[in-house]
Amino acid sequence: MAWIAVACGGALGALCRYAIMIYSASLAAHRFPVATLSVNILGSLLIGCVYVLVIEKMALPDHWRLILMAGFLGAFTTFSTFALEALLLWQNGHSYMAVGYIITSLVCCLTAVTLGYQLTFRFF
Repeated sequence: MAWIAVACGGALGALCRYAIMIYSASLAAHRFPVATLSVNILGSLLIGCVYVLVIEKMALPDHWRLILMAGFLGAFTTFSTFALEALLLWQNGHSYMAVGYIITSLVCCLTAVTLGYQLTFRFF
C-alpha cells in the first residue's frame, strides 16, 4: 500500500507542478525561471507544515507522510530542474542571473520551510 500512496501523491504533485509551469509561462516573457522558483518556495513552505503535522505533532496518520512528503512534494518540487536551469543560465553567459537564481532559491526556500514549520507548530 505504501507504493500506491506515494504514486497517488506523486501524480497529484506532478500535475500541480505542471499547472503552475503552464500558468507561469503565460505570464513570463523573460528567461528567469519563475515557475521553478515558485514551486520550490511553495514546496519548501508545505514540507515544513507537513513535517510538523505528521512527524512532530503526529496530528496526521503516518501514511500521510508517504502521500504528502514522498509523493506529492517529491513530485511537486523541482530541485533537479533548478540545478539544470542554473547551469544553463551560466553556460549561456548569464552568470549574474545564475548566481542570483541560486542565492534567491536557497534563501527563499530555507525561509519558507522555517516559516511553514514555525507557523504550523505555533498554531496547530
